[in-house]
Amino acid sequence: MSKRSKALKNAVTTAVGSVIAPRYPAAPTPHRVANAAFTRHAGSPQPPSTRSVGRVTDATTTSLPTSLGALRAHGHVQRGVKDEIRHNLLTALREGRDPWPGVLGFDDTVLPQLERALLAGHDVVMLGERGQGKTRLLRSLVGLLDEWTPVIAGAELGEHPYEPITPTSLRHAAELGDELPISWRHRSERYAEKLATPDTSVGDLVGDVDPIKVAEGRSLGDPETIHFGLVPRSHRGIVAINELPDLAERIQVSLLNVMEERDIQVRGYILRLPLDVLLVATANPEDYTNRGRIITPLKDRFGAEVRTHYPLELADETAVIVQEADLVATVPDHLLEVLARFTRYLRESTSIDQRSGVSARFSIAAAETVAASALRRSAVLGEQVPVARAVDLGTVIDVLRGKLEFESGEEGRELEVLEHLLRRATADTARANLAGIDLGPLVAAIDAGAAVITGDTVTATELLDALPAATVLAEVDARLEAESDGERAAAAELALEGLYLARRIAKDADDEGRTVYQA
Repeated sequence: MSKRSKALKNAVTTAVGSVIAPRYPAAPTPHRVANAAFTRHAGSPQPPSTRSVGRVTDATTTSLPTSLGALRAHGHVQRGVKDEIRHNLLTALREGRDPWPGVLGFDDTVLPQLERALLAGHDVVMLGERGQGKTRLLRSLVGLLDEWTPVIAGAELGEHPYEPITPTSLRHAAELGDELPISWRHRSERYAEKLATPDTSVGDLVGDVDPIKVAEGRSLGDPETIHFGLVPRSHRGIVAINELPDLAERIQVSLLNVMEERDIQVRGYILRLPLDVLLVATANPEDYTNRGRIITPLKDRFGAEVRTHYPLELADETAVIVQEADLVATVPDHLLEVLARFTRYLRESTSIDQRSGVSARFSIAAAETVAASALRRSAVLGEQVPVARAVDLGTVIDVLRGKLEFESGEEGRELEVLEHLLRRATADTARANLAGIDLGPLVAAIDAGAAVITGDTVTATELLDALPAATVLAEVDARLEAESDGERAAAAELALEGLYLARRIAKDADDEGRTVYQA
């Protein structure tokens, strides 16, 4: 090897730094989780307009090839990113593993459509209202990539050692031959996400001239003066563009070549890069904000259009809340069911603008608000274990009504609509959970003068002490699996509220603002 080649090899190796990769080869091993499309992304903070999955920073590399010659001797086979996803998806399906951990309610609708699109090697646009898990689903695609993949050490675009595409990498490959150093990239580093904002430029997505490189003495005609954008930098990976219609139409045009010819064109440079990318995007099916549209030529280049939806079953709606909500207090299952029903009734209401939808984030925030109300009450009243009760449900309307968009004719009736739907959700939950239990003895005790006082200033112990001695309450506790004092108080409140909504007892407010259930 010439002195120049050795120097070049050392320079490239130094530029890479430490190589990261614990084992090779390895396919992803997603595990079976109840389907859900709304898992919160956990990772390092990213700039507001771009996000990527968390980075792998520590691993052993002792068993991995570190040069092109060693990689060939190891028997490595190169695959395009779409072939890679197809292979790993088929492997997961054949082995009975869930390729979509944490995705709820899409088993028989969205997921089969998306799987067919990926098996066909299509770029995909996901259409759906806000809060339907579109972005979460796209981030799950990372699990279908090989866990580790070789790249040319120091290459700007993460090119495969068998197929360099940039002038720099081509020169290094020609100079070094089998001594070309390689590093290993984790699949989490092969997913790039861009939020389409009005200020997004062609340079952000495709690339532009780098004035610093020009200032260093290179000519404007030198292709190495190009600063590559997000799409080429995602070579051999996945590019996700959120809210695609928000991109200006002239910016969308810059993606046409990427999606059809699989190359990019930067200004007047004669440079064609055979990019290997899977392009996925999200959009709203109805442009209710009038922000923009997907231009027809770009829409035509997407091989598949997959429609998402809100959970179709109540159980899925509740499971989304359980999975996503960060609760600071115990919220009994029956209260989560009330919130799930409330959200579903909002989506069915003609008073709510259904073009904007009612996001799953609404029910999640509602559960967190109810839990926070219980935590505040426990702090003020000195309760050791905060447990939410029916009395906390009213806080949802006060705090979250701004998350909903009403039809124009409902001005001034917003509170009335929300209170009605929340009462309906509570009544239906009480009826569904307490069906078959004869609450007559409790009604009789209250009719006999045993008024029950509850409210935000009443502890669980005080509420339980105020309850009449009715054996039916033990049946209610057993049905709702209430064991602690807080859970028993929550169960009793559901029974009392159910009786009130069924018009079997009355409910009033006393001078102190507490709720009184009485005859």
